[in-house]
Amino acid sequence: MRLKVFVLAALAVIALTGCRKGTAAQTGTAATPGQPAAAAPSTATPGKPAAPGQPPAPPKAVPAQLPDVIARVNGEDIKKADLDRMIHNMEGRAGQPVPPDRRDEIYRNAIDQLIVYKLLTQESKNRGIKVDDKEIDAKIAEVRQRFPTQEAFDQAIKQRGMTTDSMRTDARVDLGVAKMMDAEVAAMPGPSDADAKTFYEKNPDQFKQPEQACASHILVRVDPNADAATKKKKRTEIDSVLKQARAGGDFAKLAQQHSQDGSAAQGGSLGCFNRGQMVPEFEKVAFELKPNQISDIVTTQFGFHIIKGGERKPGRTVPFEEAADQIKNYLTMQKKQDRQQAFIDELKKKAKIEVLV
Repeated sequence: MRLKVFVLAALAVIALTGCRKGTAAQTGTAATPGQPAAAAPSTATPGKPAAPGQPPAPPKAVPAQLPDVIARVNGEDIKKADLDRMIHNMEGRAGQPVPPDRRDEIYRNAIDQLIVYKLLTQESKNRGIKVDDKEIDAKIAEVRQRFPTQEAFDQAIKQRGMTTDSMRTDARVDLGVAKMMDAEVAAMPGPSDADAKTFYEKNPDQFKQPEQACASHILVRVDPNADAATKKKKRTEIDSVLKQARAGGDFAKLAQQHSQDGSAAQGGSLGCFNRGQMVPEFEKVAFELKPNQISDIVTTQFGFHIIKGGERKPGRTVPFEEAADQIKNYLTMQKKQDRQQAFIDELKKKAKIEVLV
């Protein structure tokens, strides 16, 4: 929960995630049947992109035992404790430990991010960027809102070895960095209509929408390794719910009462999805159902489902007029990210950076 609002600090968490469509055991979390697959991260060593057509260079091995100081930036130490905290938080968010076969890659990325963050905090301080207490209060309140109770928030702080004072210190630094980065991109001109049109014409595949099915479901979770008696009990439970649904019961209310899935609060609604986003057994039935038709019991790795069909959306090509604003937002983000990366590269060239592992 360490704030670190700058976008690069989030990359380490992404690096830990894999394809999440599979079983819960693959991610270490209770996966959702409708969870889309995550994109695989690059394995290139930070600062050493692969040549075109060549596989990325393997990252330098990271020793099993690390010294107390792992790097220095303009004479300021980056400590092993900082890396340990970052890795710990990454693992907590990803719901799994760092995979042994990716340890070098993930640790090297994390060290590079700590170096970048140190550079940015130094530059923000050098520029005399000010952050007032009201801004810090608002930032901490924003983080607090992600927790259901004050007790849960306090527990999360404690688990990460933090205090309210250390959070405020982090928030002041983070907000200073964010202000500096915003100032670096503030004067950049936005993309024109012609820029958006050119992108649209050069990337036609990105604007093809595949056929989609919309559906709701009720899930009674069953561990695949459960014994026969447990499975029979769960099957009896879902059979009872199915009988109520087919007798005219309100499907949304039944989902709220019985479904053991995150969609229960939304009456079981999973929204609309493409082929390939659901586990196969679920997808097959969902794409066969007519609107408001209720399925038989569907068994997947998650347990027993009742699926209610919804709207079907045929595949289409999104017209430029509909996509224009999103294209401009994307191009704006890309330009800002390019400028931010160029700014970081400039700081690196001027800095004395020592990586000690």
